[in-house]
Order: sequence, then structure tokens, then C-alpha cells
Amino acid sequence: MKEETFVEDKVEYEIHAEKDISQTQQVYVGHDLPDGAEPIEEWQFTWRATIVGSLLGCLVAASNTYLGLKIGWTFGASLFGAIFSFAIIKPLSRLLPLRWGGGHFGAKENCTAQSAATTAGGLSAGFTSGIPAMYKLGLLKDPRTDAPALVLFTISAAFYGLFFAVPLRKQFVVKQDLTFPTPRAAAQTIISLHNTVSGEREAMKKAMWMGATFMLTFIWGIIAFFVPFFDTIHVLWWIGYSANYAPLMSADELWRWNFRWDFPFFGAGLMTPGSTVNAFFFTTVIVFGIVGPLLVQNGTFVAAYGFTTGDTTQSFFLWPGIALMVVSSFSELLCRYETLFRGIKGAYEGMRDAVVESYRYIGVKFFNRTIIKSEKTQTEQDEDEIFTPEELIPTWWWASGTFVSIIFTCAIMGEYFGMPVYQSILSILLGFLFAFVGIQASGETDINPLGSIGKMSQLVFARIPADSIQQVQKNNLMAGNISASAASQAVDMVGDLKTGQLVGASPRSQFYAQFVASFFAIGISVGLFILFADAYPCITSTDPNAKCEFGLVAVKAWYKVTQLLTGEGDALSRPCIIFTIVCAVVGAIGPAIRIFAVPEQYQMYFPSVSAIGIAMINTSPEVPLSMFIGWVAALIWSRFRPKSFDDYMYSVAGGMIAGQGISAILSAVFTISNVQGNIYTGSCIMQLVDNCP
Repeated sequence: MKEETFVEDKVEYEIHAEKDISQTQQVYVGHDLPDGAEPIEEWQFTWRATIVGSLLGCLVAASNTYLGLKIGWTFGASLFGAIFSFAIIKPLSRLLPLRWGGGHFGAKENCTAQSAATTAGGLSAGFTSGIPAMYKLGLLKDPRTDAPALVLFTISAAFYGLFFAVPLRKQFVVKQDLTFPTPRAAAQTIISLHNTVSGEREAMKKAMWMGATFMLTFIWGIIAFFVPFFDTIHVLWWIGYSANYAPLMSADELWRWNFRWDFPFFGAGLMTPGSTVNAFFFTTVIVFGIVGPLLVQNGTFVAAYGFTTGDTTQSFFLWPGIALMVVSSFSELLCRYETLFRGIKGAYEGMRDAVVESYRYIGVKFFNRTIIKSEKTQTEQDEDEIFTPEELIPTWWWASGTFVSIIFTCAIMGEYFGMPVYQSILSILLGFLFAFVGIQASGETDINPLGSIGKMSQLVFARIPADSIQQVQKNNLMAGNISASAASQAVDMVGDLKTGQLVGASPRSQFYAQFVASFFAIGISVGLFILFADAYPCITSTDPNAKCEFGLVAVKAWYKVTQLLTGEGDALSRPCIIFTIVCAVVGAIGPAIRIFAVPEQYQMYFPSVSAIGIAMINTSPEVPLSMFIGWVAALIWSRFRPKSFDDYMYSVAGGMIAGQGISAILSAVFTISNVQGNIYTGSCIMQLVDNCP
């Protein structure tokens, strides 16, 4: 076949002629391919894509650890990984020789990098909720001593979720063909990056915006460690001090109404719907800016924050907030009863198909090789499947991997956490069942009900007996951790497989990338938790009144629910009980009103009941303030520069979230290393270093 070379605008494609598809060549083409040729990718899984994607996922994991400990929210790595991996690998693919990682970089390999990023950044949820809750209850020693147990638990969650995500793909991606809004957006982004010359240029602009905001917030965070003005500004205190007006000083110093350069939450505000941000912010204003101060002043509450004899603002609103969060999550799931039913039906069909396929494979492979060509023993490929068997993941891979993961999970749960085998198996089965529900909900609405999944497992394990109340609590929390972590990982994996389906990337190549990236996820999630726990002991302290850098919203919800379910909850005042019941009712009917009574086009404006609950638990008013500022900035940006907003908003938000998340790691390292911070205290209250953040 005659070799041809085309040079125009330096856009790479790998092409082959129709007459001879066995020969491939790498060429440069312009907007159109030559006659008789089509773009192909010889390699979809590559080490360069997997490693770059995994490292990008580690950046997201760092940011999610910071955000999760602050407020209990995390963000996915799919779009971040898709854009940044393109910006890194595409130029290198032209500059480097083949043996050093050069060569054509196409959409399918980009999908591999995106899958690796999602996997590496997706295991931090347990370390910002259930795991710290165990330390808060005194059920574990300290993170460094418990490191082997934490690593082994994370391994079980990572690979259990990875392996049983494979049969779930057939149910939700192939058969039901669910929408999966975020994975679909990632697929569309990847396709647009590689489609045209203008697409590549636009991608580089997005990467530039993301890189610029990343570096700005990263450097800002490092400076803030040494100069508190770049961390917190006590505007109200200094105004009150100058005017000799004590209420303003109290609002800042006592009630924590100050301004903080919290760039991750500025970025979160850019991306988060107004129904969530406004509910979060204005509830905080009402609870900790109006009601709380008035009731402390008249003696109804004994203090603003803390847990002591008598109600404080924090202790009084804690259980109503938990009731809103938990009940609204269950109500949301039940109101979408059709989704729930389809998820349960899918669980039955998926488990049935998995058993049948495994039985057939074992029968053919090990007991009767002579009938391997018999139609009765061959697993039929779904008629909607677009990939060849060579591109799919073999049944024996995921079946044997799931089996080994179950055995491994039972072993480590018994050895390190004292959980009986039958309880470990029950928690795994719950994780498998809840994965179906989570994927169905995520595929239809883009909402992963992770909190509900953990609470449902805790509810099931509430009265399962053990040798002591401490062991009951440990089993309760570990069951929730196993189910929620494995189900969350499976939801992310299936979402990636949906992206691959739309791009045309081989599921097997994505599985390779997810498998490799899982090792990055295990190391970074455990390592970051130990690092933050060493730097900020309040994360694992059993003292509920310990001063803390983080709000620990999700942590409080997990250990308080555990105490309630196991009969160890604190005694509540009568007004608190009444208000908690009222909030539980609101949490139950709120989602029902939005879904059934509000027209669909107006549902986006209905206040988030869950965000109201989070506001009651959160003790850091600067967080909703930062998100509100970000949301207002998004309104202004979208109003005056709508195209720029649509093109670059996610890039700017992603850079903000990742940049300060990484600087938080260095700040933790500085703290552990006894590096002196706060070298300038002029902006702190009374200019005293003890009053600096």
C-alpha cells in the first residue's frame, strides 16, 4: 500500500486504507481525512494515559478529602481528568518519540485517562465520614497504628466495587441505556476535543483556565499558611472594634461570621444549583445569625457552640439537621419509586445472569471441554452490545475477582474489625443491592444517594448482636462503610463505562485503566487521611468540643446516627425532640412536594431540604458564605458573558477546587514538621497569634 503523508494544522490521526486494514500509519491531516480512510486508534489502553489520569485523580482525591472533611461533599474527576489529560498528553504525543510515550493520542485513549482519573479520585468518601466516626466513638486507636487495617479495608472496597461493576454495565448501560448526565457530558467533551482543529484549540484554552486558577489558588494557599490575611479576614470584628460596638465583634469572634478565602467553595458555588446554595446559606444565616444569637441572649441556649449541660445552638440543631438529611434522602429515593423498582429488578436480573454465566463458564471450562461450541453452553451476547467479545471483559475475570474480593473482605473484617463472617457477607450483599439502586438513580438523575446507602446499612445492622456495645457500633459503622464505599466505587465505574460506550472505547481497555488506578486510589486515600489526622488531631479526637479546622459535617451525622441506633445517644431536651420530629416530617414531605406537586420546569428552584439539614449541622458559616459568593459570581458571569461561562466555568471551578486542596496537603505537612506559620498576625483578632486560623 502506498504511504501518504498529509500536513495541515498539525492534527493527528491514525488512518488505514479500506483495501488493507492490517497496515497502519501515523499521519497528520487537516479537517478532513483522505478518501478511503478513517481515524483509528491502535492502542486504547496505554501506560501514559493510565498514569497521567491516575495522577490527576490523586489531585481530585486531595481536594475531595479537604472538601469532605469540611462539609461532607465531594466532586467527581471525570471532566477534570478528560480536559487536563488531553492538555498534558496531546502536546507530548507530538514531541516525544514512540518509545518515550509519543505517538497518536485519540479520543478512546483519552477515555482511558478519564477512567483512571475517576477511579483514583473516587475512594475518599469513607475517609471523610464513616472512618473518622469510628475514631470519634473511640472504636479504633489512631490512624498510624491502624494503617494496615485501613489499607486492607480500602483494597476490599476498591476491588469489590471494580469487579462487580462489570455485570452491572450490561444491565444499565447496554439494556436500559440510561442517560448518565455527567458521564455523557464527559463523553461529549472528549469527542469535541478530538473532533476538529478548533476543538483542540478550545481544549487548550480550557486547560489554560484550569491551570491558571489551579496555580493561583495553590500559591494563595501556601502564602496563607504564613500570612493569615490570605486565609481569613475578620471584617466584622475590626469594624466593631473601631466603632466600639460589641455585637459586631461577637458576630465574628463568637459566631464565626468572617470572610475566608475558601477557593474550593467559591468553585463549588460556581457549579452548584441555586436551590442548594441559597438553602444552605440562608438557613445558616437564620440559625447561626439570627435565632441562635437571640436565644443565647435570652438564656434559652447556654452557648453558641459545643456540647455541655443544657442546649447550645450547635447541639440543639444537630438532630433536626440529621433528621432532614437522612429522611429527605430516603424520601427522595422512595418518591422515585419507579427508579427504585427498576433498580431492584435490575439487581435480580443481574445476579441471575451472573450466576448463569459463571455456572456455564465453570461447566464448560473445567468439566466438559468437548461441548464448548454448543449453543446451550455459550453465553449469548446482548443484541444491543456494540463491542466484540475481544473488547469486552471476560466473565471469569469479574466472577473470580468478585469471589476473591468477598473472601478477602470477610477475612480482614474478622481479623482487624472483629466482624463475624455472616455479617461481612450481609454487608457485601447490601453493597451489591444498593449499587443497583445507586446506579439507577445516578443514571437517571445524576444523583448518587451515597448517604442513604450508608444509613440503610446501618439501619439493617442496628440490632444485630455482638459481645459489647462497642463491637455493635463497630459492626454498624463498618457495614455502612463497606456498603457505601463499594456501591460508590461501582457507580463511578459504571459511569465511566457509559462514557466509553458513547466514545466507542473498549470496556476491556477501561477495565485495565481502572484496575491500575485502583492502586493509586488506595494509596492516596489512606495516605491523605493519615496526613490530615496527624496535622489536625481534632478529626479523630473523642472530645466533641475540640477546636477544629474542619466542620466534619458527615462525620457527625454518621457517629450520631450510630449512637442513636445502638441506644447510646445523648438525652435530648423536649423542645429539641419536638423540632426534630417536625424536621423529619418536613424531610419526608419536602421531596414529595417537589417531585409530585411542582411542575418539572420549576423544580430546579425548589429549596434543597438536604442542604437545609447540612446548614444546621455545619458550624463554619464561612463555608456557605463562600459558596454564595461563588454562586452570585456565576450569575453575573453567565448574565454578561454566557458563552464564556458555558465554555470555562467548569475549568475555573475545577482549578479552584484542586489548587487549594493540594496546598492544604502542604499546609498539613508544614504543621507536622513544626514549620512556623502565621509570621504576620496583623489581621488576626487583637493581632494575637492564638487568634489566627
